[in-house]
Amino acid sequence: MPDGSHQRGLIDTSVVIDLERVAPGELPPELAIAAVTLAELAAGPHATNDPSERARRQERLQRAEATFDALAFDASAARAYGRVYAEVVASGRKPRGARALDLLIAATALAAGLPLYTRNPSDFDGVGDLVDVADVSTAHAGQ
Repeated sequence: MPDGSHQRGLIDTSVVIDLERVAPGELPPELAIAAVTLAELAAGPHATNDPSERARRQERLQRAEATFDALAFDASAARAYGRVYAEVVASGRKPRGARALDLLIAATALAAGLPLYTRNPSDFDGVGDLVDVADVSTAHAGQ
């Protein structure tokens, strides 16, 4: 859980999806997202055949685009990805496949010097001490 000392943090796709349900005080005052998160959100409407779910996913994408200035995956993030990749390999985990997008998000956080807030901390196992990964819970009131 975050210790409250961070003024800014990068939220991953899982947090963006559940942002309305995140418990008060779980996130820093200033939030950023990675361009990779926007890519995942842009793919979301195309990953379902349910028209209602497609509309919800499209609305979520549009809300994220309107709310956040995404941090680009630039040359600095690419260099950071090399460090993240090496750290994950050294931990005995595979850095490819389903994990690849999560690790690109972690590299974006590393390059920007930001802690990473996620609902799925195990997605970032193996990044070692490179990125401060915070587990975000959701509020259960009214559910």
